[in-house]
Amino acid sequence: MMTTEKKMTSNSAPYKVYSEFAKERKIILHHGDSLKFLKTVPNSSVDLIVTSPPYNIGKNYEKKATLEVYLKNQEITIKELYLKLKSEGSVCWEVGNYVNNGEIYPLDIYFYDIFKKIGMKLRNRVIWHFGHGLHCKNRFSGRYETILWFTKTDDYIFNLDSIRIPAKYPGKRAYKGPNKGKLSGNPLGKNPSDVWKTLENDWMSAFWEFPNVKSNHPEKTIHPCQFPIELVERCILALTNQGDYILDPFCGVGTTLIAGLKNSRKVIGVDKELEYIKIAKQRIEQFFNGELKFRPLGKKVYQPTGREKVSKVPKEWIKGPPK
Repeated sequence: MMTTEKKMTSNSAPYKVYSEFAKERKIILHHGDSLKFLKTVPNSSVDLIVTSPPYNIGKNYEKKATLEVYLKNQEITIKELYLKLKSEGSVCWEVGNYVNNGEIYPLDIYFYDIFKKIGMKLRNRVIWHFGHGLHCKNRFSGRYETILWFTKTDDYIFNLDSIRIPAKYPGKRAYKGPNKGKLSGNPLGKNPSDVWKTLENDWMSAFWEFPNVKSNHPEKTIHPCQFPIELVERCILALTNQGDYILDPFCGVGTTLIAGLKNSRKVIGVDKELEYIKIAKQRIEQFFNGELKFRPLGKKVYQPTGREKVSKVPKEWIKGPPK
């Protein structure tokens, strides 16, 4: 049985033990039902919950239900998560849209009511923009998801200096008052916005964009809705300290766990799909062996130069697009 100093346990073979990692690296990777596992976790023991729950859109790892049933089941899990969170802890709940008969239902709106009802406070509704995805025919193509950042209390962790970006006008000075003539900005940079999209330089820009994990992304696995490691890293750097516990109750192929391990955090991941757990275990081992491929933090998003063959207007379209 793998344990931490808080005696958190995982009891499902063959992933109950990370014997080579357990003592010094504090990793728990559990195959099984999230709600059942959460009942084994001590209350007020987790610093940050980062996850992207199933969207109820009929992926192979979920059984599609009515929106009402889906939300009710999610509420039961969220209430359990609330108990596990420390008073200064946070939740980052990343969701997209539920689609039924061509009509979209923005899940963040529904989840807000659930979190608010149990007493949590919304600090930001972060918009994650990405450039690729399926093209719609009867509505605009969706290119964003949202991250709801909730805190349990008003006394929460927020390490602004860990995520500052360069000021647009670093030489700006106060023009009146007792600080007239003095520099008005912070030499470490400014607070990034709540729209994560890049224009020039991902990490250094005022906007953050993280490419979604598609076929040519270095982190791509078999998971159909995998999110990028760097997306989670920004949340971890801002909302936790080194050595804190990060929990993902729907961990998939282990992206949250890897983001935490990269930044010296202790991690807990649960998923009911054995194939994903196997991949998560493999990715963690690759990370520690220096073999894991991932998109470097702060790397610019590729922009076509116009010289690539696929970015040029095809000859067939020169006289106009096909009818």
